[in-house]
Amino acid sequence: MTDTTRSAQSGEIWILGAGGRIGSAVTANLAAQGIKPVLVGRESDRLRKASAGLGSRVVIANGVDAIAAEITRRRPAVVFNGIGNYAETATVIARACMPGGHYLDLAADLTAVPRLLDLDPEAEQAGSTLVTGSGFGVLATEAVVIKLCEDRPAPAAVRVDALASVSLSAGVVGAAFAASMIDMFATGGRRYTDGRMVASPLGADLQNLTLPDGQQAKSAGAPSAELLAAHRASNAPSVTVTTGMAPTSRVMRSVAPLAGKLLSIEPLRRFAVGQMAKAKMKDAPAPRRHSWGHAVVTWPDGTRREGWLRADDGMAYTASVAATVAAKLARGEGRPGAYTPGALFGAGVAEQAGGQIFLPHEPRPAQGGSVID
Repeated sequence: MTDTTRSAQSGEIWILGAGGRIGSAVTANLAAQGIKPVLVGRESDRLRKASAGLGSRVVIANGVDAIAAEITRRRPAVVFNGIGNYAETATVIARACMPGGHYLDLAADLTAVPRLLDLDPEAEQAGSTLVTGSGFGVLATEAVVIKLCEDRPAPAAVRVDALASVSLSAGVVGAAFAASMIDMFATGGRRYTDGRMVASPLGADLQNLTLPDGQQAKSAGAPSAELLAAHRASNAPSVTVTTGMAPTSRVMRSVAPLAGKLLSIEPLRRFAVGQMAKAKMKDAPAPRRHSWGHAVVTWPDGTRREGWLRADDGMAYTASVAATVAAKLARGEGRPGAYTPGALFGAGVAEQAGGQIFLPHEPRPAQGGSVID
């Protein structure tokens, strides 16, 4: 073991973006486990106050390159990337953690997640564990697919539905969320057909779901990393994904193709992201009592299995997942390579973070939702 690798075994967890909503929530989750993480970000009163309240150390670094340089120099054991823009930041920060250090983030899109997973050979050689999609997005549906496919041959088809329910706090939308929404339109939908990822219309596969608690929710197809995770977990040649974040109204679905073409023009994309980022939000309660991950798996002989994951507020569950994964990595429970959370730790990590997986009336035909026009 090299001196650099050895120095990354201190057990120290760094929280990037610790002054933000999700970073502070992950920090609080770790503190509840008796872990004092190091808070990393640009100089701000909010960061200093958070540090003082926890008795945690602060590392001031402004920008991705400066953060990566501090990671390389100080060698923390685990780095949680909560600064967003993962398509640009994830690989830079993950590589700074190597050799020997570990990394996790909340990416849930089909640009950032594959890029991080492509680092698998580098991470394995470096003795580092990289985990992407460590939140409600990806894990809530991935865990259900893993559970349904345990000890069974590869199915013919999988559909997953991600239905986060999140309370909103007053403030501006912010660049990270604005970029994710604009890019959803610019990218369009995706699905797996005959084992290949292909384009599909944004808002396709519209579902009108009756949830296990009796509430209703709509979801539709979008380019989310739940698709990739479900495909990897099941090896099914046909995989579709829907999300409550996608447009579900007839009007929005009809204008989505034109909007996507316009928003794929970079100057228009930048303008749209900038305008949306400045938009103000009001306090709003979560639209439903629970957040749900749902999967329906079908085998070539016609057998179907259905499962659900129930969590509370989607943002709170995301923070709990990230803190659970970070703590497990700090304890040395990972293995070298690049993974999604379920692929690394199994479906149980979703329950360790506070979710509940159940397979109602097993086995039975899928009854969670029907396709509507």
